[in-house]
Amino acid sequence: MNKATQQSLKLVLLEFIDNCIDLRSFNQIHAQLLTSALVSNDLVIPKVANFISNHVTEVHYTFNYLKQFDWSLSSFPCNLFISAYGSSHLPWAAILVYRWVCRNGFVPDVFTVPAALKSCARFSGIYELRQLHSMAVRNGLWCDMFVQGSLVHVYSICGENVSACKVFDEMPVRDVVSWTGLIPGYVKAGLFEDAILLFLRMDVEPNVVTIVSILGACAKLGCLNLGKGVHGMVVKCSYGKELVVGSAVMDMYMKSESVADAWRVFDEISEKDIISWTSMIGGLVQCQFPNESLDLFCEMLASGFEPDGIILTSVLSASASLGLLDYGRWVHEYIDRSRIKQDVHTETALVDMYAKCGCIEMAQRVFHEMRSKNIRTWNAFIGGLAINGHGQEALKQFEELVESGTSPNEVTFLAVFTACCHSGLIDKGRRLFNQMTSPHYNLSPRLEHYGCMVDLFCRAGLVGEAMELIKTMPMPPDVQIIGSLLGACSRYENVGFSQEILKSVENFEYQESGIYVLLSNLYAANKKWTEVRSLRRQMKKKGISKAPGSSIIRVDGKSHEFLVGDSNHPQSEGIRVVLNTLANQIDNLS
Repeated sequence: MNKATQQSLKLVLLEFIDNCIDLRSFNQIHAQLLTSALVSNDLVIPKVANFISNHVTEVHYTFNYLKQFDWSLSSFPCNLFISAYGSSHLPWAAILVYRWVCRNGFVPDVFTVPAALKSCARFSGIYELRQLHSMAVRNGLWCDMFVQGSLVHVYSICGENVSACKVFDEMPVRDVVSWTGLIPGYVKAGLFEDAILLFLRMDVEPNVVTIVSILGACAKLGCLNLGKGVHGMVVKCSYGKELVVGSAVMDMYMKSESVADAWRVFDEISEKDIISWTSMIGGLVQCQFPNESLDLFCEMLASGFEPDGIILTSVLSASASLGLLDYGRWVHEYIDRSRIKQDVHTETALVDMYAKCGCIEMAQRVFHEMRSKNIRTWNAFIGGLAINGHGQEALKQFEELVESGTSPNEVTFLAVFTACCHSGLIDKGRRLFNQMTSPHYNLSPRLEHYGCMVDLFCRAGLVGEAMELIKTMPMPPDVQIIGSLLGACSRYENVGFSQEILKSVENFEYQESGIYVLLSNLYAANKKWTEVRSLRRQMKKKGISKAPGSSIIRVDGKSHEFLVGDSNHPQSEGIRVVLNTLANQIDNLS
């Protein structure tokens, strides 16, 4: 066979391997490779390795195929098969191939170790990783920088940060790959401060992976100043405009509650992808800007992007916080209509939305149809029952949660305390509060838990018991707790307690107008005008004014907020005309 014919045959066989879908056809191709002496061709071997690792589940077939090669001449075939299995759906098979060839005389080289290590990262093979590490040291392969970097990277991926750090510290020369192998591992393990300290030690220019990881650490710790410094550094780099970097910067700003900076970065992205929209919309929801998140969602739809489950989960949360049942229903229908795969997070968001919008029947239906539930699902449903006045049912669901083997957390107890408060279940509330701190659950009550219990006692007129509970709190009372006491004092005309509360107001320097207004009204009802004037002077001195009432309505995807006495809305005249027309029609009907 002349060279031109062999070249043509090689191209044909390579195409056949690419299009091969079963072992029987591959065996016929293999026979042609053997007869044409192309079986060991450097272009053929990668194609064969890729096919076998992805289509042949019997690893012994690979052993038989590798017998055809003389490994003493080249390690290329063995390394290629190990690497191919490491990238396949059978990563553990790479270790089987590695062990078999070594038992049959193969001598690993500096390319073998990283290929085998890649498979350990895929299936978290700690035992196999340590064996490869020992072999590399024993055979003198550890001195290679590529091997060292691979060990650092895989140890980090497998959560063995101590071992990764030990290898890293022993490296005489470190490149950006070595640093990048260690820093993301620290972030993944939640060692954010260690990751930042390591980043500050870097003596080489970081790459995209390093930057994204360290921005994530800044986001978790709320290190806004460092995050801004990293942002300023990447602007000057070639990868500064990459979408993944922009999304990481936005996420850092959002989690640091610097919404204006996040908006600026978002606006600077010329070609946004679904990740950019997701980061911004989800961040606005987390930062308590639900109206803005829904406006941006509408803008995203107008731009032609199809929402996924992650964005729709954020939209459902925004709808829940605003009580927009129609909007939430539209999202639910969109999910069903578009056949978007629902997971526990999306379904939990549906339960939460329906419950907070007062549609407890739909929340119950979604909850019971869920195949799997986590503690957030239970909390959303129990909390929804509680705020909608179904206290007994909420407590029943709490018992079912405990019986299912799921451990309640602080949020769960907050929901059941709310249920007791709204339904006046005083004795049950006391028992649950004691259970929370018992050795069985061993949970420490937060300010919100104390607030629910104080509210429970105050609603029942047990102001003295509420005051005693406040004295046992390890933290000072907040506005809600003081407000509950004032409300109880007003209802039960207990001005004596109000004097004690007034001292608390002065001590804790509250800036909320509601506390002072409640106390002022309480004094006025008892004709204590001197105290009323004193409170008003305090409010004026501290610059505290009563926030005007407001209401929000969404029309055509846009939010409109109306304040008491405000006439600045551009359509205010038209709105007043319609309102007057409706008022006249109501008068005529009556």
